[in-house]
Amino acid sequence: MKVTVYQNSGKKTKKKVELIDEIFAIEPNDHAIYLDVKQYLANQRQGTHKSKERAEISGSTRKIKRQKGTGTARAGSIKSPIFRGGGRAFGPRPRDYRFKLNRKLKVLARKSALSYKSKEEGIMVLEDFNLEAPRTQDYLKILKSLALDDKKTLLVLPSADKNIWLSSRNLPKAKVTTVDSLHTYDLLHAERLLISESSVEKIENLLK
Repeated sequence: MKVTVYQNSGKKTKKKVELIDEIFAIEPNDHAIYLDVKQYLANQRQGTHKSKERAEISGSTRKIKRQKGTGTARAGSIKSPIFRGGGRAFGPRPRDYRFKLNRKLKVLARKSALSYKSKEEGIMVLEDFNLEAPRTQDYLKILKSLALDDKKTLLVLPSADKNIWLSSRNLPKAKVTTVDSLHTYDLLHAERLLISESSVEKIENLLK
């Protein structure tokens, strides 16, 4: 599949880039996408949640009423979960939510996400460009020239570019990443995928 290369001014060039079918036109595997996104979201969790259980509550250990003859249920401690101010029963404890996925499954998930984007005609290839200084208005001008300033965009660069990253940081719908950091979640979250011309070959080498 061949796509036209655009300038960052929004104009089409005479160049075309080949997006190979083995990556951009496979039969998407929804379960692989689900697992990869699930792992990504799980890895974002800090897992520092904690509530006090009855053994951790400070208070008297005195038996609060006699065992029998009260007409109500027996109760041995004011720290019981059934009383106000008592410990929580089966409360959350700190834990690690991360889990492992095989590399081949992750590659399949990324190929599937790219194929979905390709079917939706949501991929645009841009000529390589640089910004002389970090300036949000310069990056916003590029998005406006591409008629993408009101859409969620993901720009994929071959390597980190500090000026471009800083220029996009304050735009809530714009995100910049590198080929090495490309993830299924980011691909699906973006309405339009912008790939720099030199990133296409790196994506193909990474996902082959």
